[in-house]
Amino acid sequence: MVKLALVVLVLACTVLALDSLLPGEQLNREDDLSVLNLLGPEVANLIPGQPLAGPSKASSYTPQRLDFQPRQKRESQTTPADLRPSPEPTGESSASTTVHVIDEHDFALLLPNRPGELISDAESDGVAFCTRESTDPACARRVEDGFIRAAAVTTADDGSYIQVTGCLDVSKSTLDPSDSGGQFDVRFPNGAQCTFGGYGASFIQLVEPAAGRFCLRCCNKHDDQINCNSHQDRSGCQTAIPGTYAFPALGVTCEE
Repeated sequence: MVKLALVVLVLACTVLALDSLLPGEQLNREDDLSVLNLLGPEVANLIPGQPLAGPSKASSYTPQRLDFQPRQKRESQTTPADLRPSPEPTGESSASTTVHVIDEHDFALLLPNRPGELISDAESDGVAFCTRESTDPACARRVEDGFIRAAAVTTADDGSYIQVTGCLDVSKSTLDPSDSGGQFDVRFPNGAQCTFGGYGASFIQLVEPAAGRFCLRCCNKHDDQINCNSHQDRSGCQTAIPGTYAFPALGVTCEE
C-alpha cells in the first residue's frame, strides 16, 4: 500500500510537469525516457502512450528499500502489592470468632449470624461456623448440609500458611445470593483469629455468595502481608488467595 501511494504521488507530479510546458514545447525523447526510467517501470507503464519502460544503458531501476524502525514494545506495568502493615487485632480472643483449617472436611468460616445480612455488614458481628464433619469441640455452630459443595486445602512448602478454597451452595444458607461479598481478618470481627497461627497472627477470609465462592488463608506469624495481605479485600478470592476453585471430578466449579 505504501509503495502504491508513492507511485501515484510521483505520477501526479509528472503529469503536472507535462502540463506546465509552453505551447508547442515537447519533451526530448531521450529526456523523456530518462525521466521515466528513473521513475521506474511501475510509473512508466502507467503513462498513456509510452512504451513499456525497462532498464537503459544510462540508468537502471533499482527498487529502494524503506527501512522502518520496529515499534518499541511497551513494558507492562503492574500495580505493586500494598504491603502496609495490617492493623492490630481488635478485642479479646473469642471462641465464637475463631476459625481453623484441618482438612477439606474439617474447617470453620466466619459468616453472618443474621439471615440476609451482607458479608460486609457482618464484619463487625460475624461468627464462626464449622463444617458438618468438624471434630473441633469448640464448634458452637455448623453450616447446613450441602452448603460446602467442594473444598481443597493447601499448605505452603515452608509452612508459612495453610488455606482452604472452594465453592458454596448459597441456597443451603441464609446468605443473600446477590451479595458480592466481603472480607474478614484480624480486625473484624472482634477477637477474630485462626488456630493455625494463634491470636494476632495474620489471616484473611473472603466469602462471595453471588459467585458461590469462599477462601480462607491462615498465616503463622503476625503482620504477614506477603502471604496474608489484608489490603486486597476487594480483589476477590481468586486474586487474594489463589487456589483451587474448580473440581472436575465432582462436576463443581466457581471459577470466573
